[in-house]
Amino acid sequence: MQSIRRAIADDLDAVIALHEQFCTVDGHPFDRIRATAAFVPLLADDRHGVVWITAEASAYAVVTWGWSIEAGGAEGVLDEIYVTVRGGGTGTVLIEYLLADARARGLVRVFLETESANERVRAFYARHGFVVDDSVWMSHPFVDLD
Repeated sequence: MQSIRRAIADDLDAVIALHEQFCTVDGHPFDRIRATAAFVPLLADDRHGVVWITAEASAYAVVTWGWSIEAGGAEGVLDEIYVTVRGGGTGTVLIEYLLADARARGLVRVFLETESANERVRAFYARHGFVVDDSVWMSHPFVDLD
């Protein structure tokens, strides 16, 4: 079983390497400068969220904090989760760990988004209690992400 811990500043290179792999697999643009700017505050403390990493740096998850009137308080966004070797149970251990942490922090819910064509990952999340709702995420970018 994989050991999970909170990532710290010393893990920046490992986390960025995992994020780069995640971007490649998921078809997102990768920008090291943008990734560094995003990860540094998350690795410094838990004010904006938390990054979980396996002891072997073979997987990570990022949960950021939000607030919802509809939900009645604090919520988390599972922004990214990535496992280098699928099918070995690491993803399950990681998601169960981060959900237990979210519950202990008093979050009222954790939500996420997936690519519309990614049925496989939605099946994984459904096995862990996530349900599809009929919300449609929209965004207004202030920076060009391409």
